[in-house]
Amino acid sequence: MSYKQLKLENQLCHRLYMASNSITRAYREPLSQLNLTYPQYLVMLALWETDRITIAELTQKTSIDSGAMTQILKKMAEKELLLVIKDKDDRRKRFVMLSRSGKEMQEEASQIPEKIKCQFSSISPEQLTTLMSLLDLTINDLR
Repeated sequence: MSYKQLKLENQLCHRLYMASNSITRAYREPLSQLNLTYPQYLVMLALWETDRITIAELTQKTSIDSGAMTQILKKMAEKELLLVIKDKDDRRKRFVMLSRSGKEMQEEASQIPEKIKCQFSSISPEQLTTLMSLLDLTINDLR
């Protein structure tokens, strides 16, 4: 007996999985020039948007698991890209802020989005906007 609904080619999840892996691979080379992993890049993007935020806010912004975030921040602090500082009033709360070198990296990183966009040669800018909207809907539905 054949179940069409179980064929790999009919699975949305598999397409999303392949797309996610392909995009992460596309970022690998430009990020290696900055000595960043993709999750570290997401942290930097969030901090370039809003510097000095709590770890909880950073976790929410990036959707990175809190356990993984702890390890990522530790490695990034070792690279001297950011600082993790305890709140004066609430010792349980920690803030993350960019170091000077973390701020300076933004200029070099500003070229990365355009490099990645160029790899989407068969997708028009309008289709890319639609794709992002559909993915936002998907993410919101599944949360």
